[in-house]
Order: sequence, then structure tokens, then C-alpha cells
Amino acid sequence: MKSKYKVGDLIYDANVYDGMNTDLTDLEFYQNWLPKQKSARILELCCGTGRLTIPIAKNGYNISGVDITSTMLEQAKIKATEAGLDIDFIQSDIRTLDLREKYDLIFIPFNSIHHLYKNEDLFKALTVVKNHLKEKGLLLLDCFNPNIQYIVESEKEEKEITQYTTKDGRHVLIKQTMRYENQSQINRIEWNYYINDEFHSTQNLDMRLYFPQELDAYLEWNGFTIIHKFGNFKEEEFNDSSEKQIFVCSK
Repeated sequence: MKSKYKVGDLIYDANVYDGMNTDLTDLEFYQNWLPKQKSARILELCCGTGRLTIPIAKNGYNISGVDITSTMLEQAKIKATEAGLDIDFIQSDIRTLDLREKYDLIFIPFNSIHHLYKNEDLFKALTVVKNHLKEKGLLLLDCFNPNIQYIVESEKEEKEITQYTTKDGRHVLIKQTMRYENQSQINRIEWNYYINDEFHSTQNLDMRLYFPQELDAYLEWNGFTIIHKFGNFKEEEFNDSSEKQIFVCSK
């Protein structure tokens, strides 16, 4: 993104990313909404290292993955090859993507829209989705439901959020600090990385927060009809205590 907001390079280190992001609780949700016909064309935007792309392809679907980060895509291609899969992984910015193809279903998983920092960034990405989606096709996406109490509490002190060992043998400990900007709605998150018990670096993980009525309106203004809005991947109704905003939309 051409702005003062960013995600640090180490967070995009494929082994560091994969070591942290092993949870697949969202996979069943996305699989449940796939078209019944295996011939349907699926497009995943912000696919990362193929955490969801690869298991969906294993089920026989024609799925392509798009991401802006080359190191993520390199890892995705390696994992796909190891699984005996031929998946089209494409490096592109989702605000400017133009594949000149139409898809039955497009999804943007794993809170990825939080890295679209300005309204114009989100609107460009939604226009890209609309241009690539067949009539009556579906858009699925998930993101956080902003929790003001959590933000206030998290601003008070540094918190340890995870530790794990990467595939290439690095022990990683991450401690988090954050500061919320009211005007921009950006949560300025810093992850302090300790690798093999030594401080390594501070990495930005800046995230734009989208409030519920705001995001509903943005989707509708950009030509989508919200079919369902869930509060978790078990498809329970969205409410005040929901941690997530999960959308099923039609064009």
C-alpha cells in the first residue's frame, strides 16, 4: 500500500507466517459455500501461502489464488507441487487485478480487508470482485468486529500473543503493543519478534477497522446484496458479542 500504514516484511516470511497460521476453523465454512459443481471456477483473493487454496483444490475444485507477496506465492507453489496439484497462483494487487475472466465464487478470507486502509482501496477491490464475478455469483469475506474494550485494554501494556517453532527450526515469540487512531480507524499494531530467545525486530501489522453498519453500507453501495451476515464460522447470527463479521453476498 502506498501509505504510511504497512505490514512488516518478517510477517510475510512464509515460514514465520505458516508457523503461526495453522488454524483451519474457517475452511469448513468456505467449503460449505462452494458451488456443488466441481467445474465451477473459484478465485481466492489474498491467498497467502495457500492455507485454504490447497485443501479446496484437493477436493477437486478449479481454484486460483491471488496475492501481492512473492514469498507467500513461492511457498504456495511449493506446497501445491508437493500435494500433486496444479493451481494457478497469480501475483497482483487486488485493487488493480484484471484477469479478464469470470468466476462463480470469489472469497477474501482471513481478515485480509483490514489491510485496505482507505475507503478508496476497499472500493477498488470491490470493483475488481464485481468485474470478475459471474451474474448471481457469490462473494464471501470475513473480518473482525471491532471491540473497543479490547483495544483500550491492549493499549495499556505489551502482551505476549504467541510462540511457536517454524518449519525451518526457528523458535518465535511475539509480543504485541497497539495504538488506535480514531480519525483514520487504523489500529497501529506492533509485533515485537524474539527469535531463538533474542530480540529480532519490531514489525508493523497496521489494520483498518470496519464497523458493522459501515461495512454493510459499503458492500451495498458497491453493488452487492448481503444474503447472510454471520458472527462466527459456525454461521451463528451476527450480534453485539460477535468477534467476526462474515459475509455471504451476491452480485
